[in-house]
Amino acid sequence: MTRIVQEDIQRIYEGLSETERHTLSGKTVLVTGYAGSLGYLLMQFLRTYGDSLGIPRVVGIDNFQFGRPVWADELRSDPRFQLIEGDITACDLSPAADAQLILHMASLASPVYYRLHPIETIDADVIGLRRLLDFYKDRKIHSLLFFSTSEIYGNPAPDQIPTPETYFGYVNTSGPRACYDESKRFGETLCYNYHHQYGMPLTVIRPFNSFGPGLRTNDQRVVADFASNILKNEDLIIYSDGKATRTFCYASDTVTGMLKCALYGAYGIFNIGSDQEELSIDGLAQFYHDVAAERTGYQGRICYRTHSDVHYLTDNPQRRRPDLSRARTLLHYAPQIDTRQGIGRYLEHLLEMEGSHT
Repeated sequence: MTRIVQEDIQRIYEGLSETERHTLSGKTVLVTGYAGSLGYLLMQFLRTYGDSLGIPRVVGIDNFQFGRPVWADELRSDPRFQLIEGDITACDLSPAADAQLILHMASLASPVYYRLHPIETIDADVIGLRRLLDFYKDRKIHSLLFFSTSEIYGNPAPDQIPTPETYFGYVNTSGPRACYDESKRFGETLCYNYHHQYGMPLTVIRPFNSFGPGLRTNDQRVVADFASNILKNEDLIIYSDGKATRTFCYASDTVTGMLKCALYGAYGIFNIGSDQEELSIDGLAQFYHDVAAERTGYQGRICYRTHSDVHYLTDNPQRRRPDLSRARTLLHYAPQIDTRQGIGRYLEHLLEMEGSHT
């Protein structure tokens, strides 16, 4: 575990209120898709603070579609963790029958990969979620958290930026991104109806453009692409005109937000991300360039190319910025790390990891 990760999980702990920490006590936690980018910090947090928080068991389910990370095997040495290799659409859920806090993170989130595996993406978000809902609807749970996405908003109208949870979205139902966008939207519909029909405590999180430790450099999202370019001492490659804008949220802030959502214990939908520094992709590349130059002497250029994926830019939203009013008011959520600082932390983590393998 790098110094950056140690600091990040401490920040997550400090970001939870005393009431939220107390709520974790005595609760078995189930995390589906735990080997994904956000699962990394979450599982390291649960491993480090499991004793002090009084968490008896953590069950993780993942099918390792893109390989088994080394850190996942390291978790097996902790008797608190029971890790299951399997697909959420078909695996045995009985080892997690006593879970009271369920985080359904299993999905493909990188546009390049979910376009390559559209049916699997739909299955995880719809069939996998439906199995969990049916399994837990008659059990006493504190909360089931469904990981939706900011992509359900599609390409918002200018007067809907920053985008509130009440915006219905502007999404193409039949395009190459629809497998992800629409399966997440339908997942939210399942949550709404299971809550109203069965009284289940279901909460929906809509994360916005997270990055940091846990995000693989081969993920093929822009925040990972730039990091990969720098580690390989390559030019920073932009596969667009660089004008689309986003806000970017550092992973520890996202994980803090998602735990707050999970501990909310009632029906609700929350944007989680950063509402500051809406940057163009050009601007993000310049941030990466400047931070890397300061820390490593990096001298690459910023270049523009056409992606090999012909649908790379199809239905790509032009702006993405959340309205966090609801999360700030109800969850007392407040992101701490700005984009430049987050980039520095992400690169430092990757460089330390690279150094430990040489």
